[in-house]
Amino acid sequence: MPEFAQSDLINELQTHGMRLIDPRAGQDSRRGGAGPSDHKAVTINDVTVMIPVHTAPSFESPYLVEAPDATGAARVLRDGAEVAKIRFPSRAKFYDLSTVDGIPYSQIATLHSKDVLATTVLQTCIRYESRKKTCQFCSIGQSLAAGRTIAHKTPAQLAEVAKAAVALDGVKHMVLTTGTPAGKDRGAQVLCDSARAIKAAVDLPLQGQCEPPEDDLWHQRMFDAGIDTLGMHLEAVTPEVRKRIMPGKASVPLEKYYSSFEAAVKVFGRGQVSTYILAGLGDSVDAILQMGEKLCGMGVYPFVVPFVPISGTPLESHPAPTAEFMAQILRPLGQMVAAAGIRSEDIKAGCGKCGACSALSTYEKLRVPAKAVAPC
Repeated sequence: MPEFAQSDLINELQTHGMRLIDPRAGQDSRRGGAGPSDHKAVTINDVTVMIPVHTAPSFESPYLVEAPDATGAARVLRDGAEVAKIRFPSRAKFYDLSTVDGIPYSQIATLHSKDVLATTVLQTCIRYESRKKTCQFCSIGQSLAAGRTIAHKTPAQLAEVAKAAVALDGVKHMVLTTGTPAGKDRGAQVLCDSARAIKAAVDLPLQGQCEPPEDDLWHQRMFDAGIDTLGMHLEAVTPEVRKRIMPGKASVPLEKYYSSFEAAVKVFGRGQVSTYILAGLGDSVDAILQMGEKLCGMGVYPFVVPFVPISGTPLESHPAPTAEFMAQILRPLGQMVAAAGIRSEDIKAGCGKCGACSALSTYEKLRVPAKAVAPC
C-alpha cells in the first residue's frame, strides 16, 4: 500500500472506527481509563494502531472487519470492497499472572499497541472528583469502578509487572501516567517512586506523564529517578475550549505549560518532552497548527490525536472529528515535526514513540510539496 494511502486509511479508521463481525476479536480491547479508550489494537502492514471499536461512531462506521482467519489476519471492507488486511496482536502473556497478594497483573498495567506497557499509577484525580472541574472527555474513574484496575499501583507491583512484560511479551517501553493528586508536585513524586523501582528491576525506557509541577526542580528529579521522557498534556490549545472542556485543568494557564516545557526540554532534551492534543473538541485547524509550530520551535513533540467520544463521559455524544479535519492537521504537522528534527522514531519512550493513537508518525515520513509545509 502506498505511504499516502496507508496514512490516510489509518486516519479514516481512527476517526470512523470499525465494526467487528466477530465480537470475540474485540475481547482484549481497552475500555475506560485515563486516556483515549474503547479501542482495539490492529496491525496494518508493519504499523500497529489503536482503532475505536466500542464507541457510538464505530457502531455506524463504514468499515467492517471480517472474522480473523486461523493466522489472525482479517479483511477490512468498505461497501463490500476490501481496503486493507489487518492483524490482531496476540493477547499479552503477562495477563495470566497475579502478584503474590492475588492482584491480576492486568489490573496493574495494560499492553498498548503491540509492545508498549501502560499504567495509571494513581487512578484517582482531584479534577475528576467534581463535575464542575472534571475534564469532560476523561473516564479515569470508570475502569476503577468496574473493578478492572486498582486505585494506587505500588512501586513494587509496577516493577514486578514491568519485568514480566519485558520477559514474556517483549515490551519495549512503558508509559506511567497518573491522575492529579492534591500536592504541588502534580504527581511527579509518585512517578519518581515508580520509576526508581522499575529501573531497579528491569532496563526499560519510561515516559512519565503529569501536569506541570509547580516547581521546575521536579523535572530534574524525575529524570534522575529514571524517567526518560516527559509528557505534559494540553489536550486543548485555546483558552475558551480549555475552559469549556476541562474547567479544572484550565486553571493552570497556558503560560505555565510553556515555562514548564522550556524547563523540561533543558533536562530531557529536544524531542523528549511531549504534549497530547485532542483534535475535535472545538479548536480550529489553524489554532492547532499554530500551537504545533510553537511547540516544535521549543523542541516539544505535539502528539495530536483524534478525539474519541467515550461512553459514560459528559462528551459521549460529542461527534468525533472527520477524517478530512484530521488530515488538514496531520499532513502539515507531520512535516513540521520532521523539519524540527523531533520525529516520533527518535523519542525514547511514550505515546509519541508508540504513535498508535494517531496517524501523525506516518505523515512524518511522507514527502509533500514544500508549499504545504508550515514554517517551524
